[in-house]
Amino acid sequence: MNKLKASDKPFEISKRAVWEAWEKVKANKGAPGVDGQTIAEFESDLKNSLFKIWNRMSSGSYFPPPVRAVEIEKAHGGTRILGVPSAADRIAQTVVAQELEAKVEPIFHPDSYGYRPKRSALDAVTACRQQCWKTDWVIDLDIRKFFDSVPWDLVVKVVEANTDLPWVALYVRRWLEAPLMLPDGSLQIRDRGTPQGSAVSPVLANLFLHYAFDAWMAREFPGVAFERYVDDAVVHCVSEGQARHVLAALQRRMHEVGLELCQGTVGVPRSRTVDLPTGGRGKSPVDS
Repeated sequence: MNKLKASDKPFEISKRAVWEAWEKVKANKGAPGVDGQTIAEFESDLKNSLFKIWNRMSSGSYFPPPVRAVEIEKAHGGTRILGVPSAADRIAQTVVAQELEAKVEPIFHPDSYGYRPKRSALDAVTACRQQCWKTDWVIDLDIRKFFDSVPWDLVVKVVEANTDLPWVALYVRRWLEAPLMLPDGSLQIRDRGTPQGSAVSPVLANLFLHYAFDAWMAREFPGVAFERYVDDAVVHCVSEGQARHVLAALQRRMHEVGLELCQGTVGVPRSRTVDLPTGGRGKSPVDS
């Protein structure tokens, strides 16, 4: 781990970046992936283990193993599938995630709160509470099965628009295409989505929704405030008519980018609500 870079590799990935990714993965702990290897077991041969990740990523020969699928119960019923990568794969993903985050964090909307440095759900709630005193109507919405449904071609498109490093887009494609290993040991081949629980999924989700939602809202409805926490959002409107108009436009927008809103709710903050049935100008990487 002495030299930070090696010129004989097709991709310049520093060993320091791999080391910093390891430190982050170790701090976050996490369960074993399909290989059953724990963080402690990975650390037992740390130098060789990290070298293998760096060597394969730098040479372009790194291919991720399947992601272990874990079913967890949702708070309000139903289940959600989390994808658990192996310890080594989490480190590789973190190398790419940290490289991409450094590029895209400065462009993100100030009212995007999920999976971002020094931001939390509590910050989003605080901002929402303050905004609710300024307008009388809100739209409460979320995207149906976002992490299972986001289109791969558009994810890669927004990544390529925000980096000039070919290895970042290369490995993002490979992680998107990695199959899920179900609890019975069978492999589930996917054609869309990015498993919730992987190290690279949060930045991919925020980057995609920056163009699909945040930047689109700022362009199409510049006077309409909102708070977004990954695939959940609250939009603030001055009237019921405006709220219905914005919700209908958002339904069309999600359809354009291969997604679908769950049933949106339009209401008056702190008093009454009425359910609505789920029913551009300028270009961004997710626009055709």
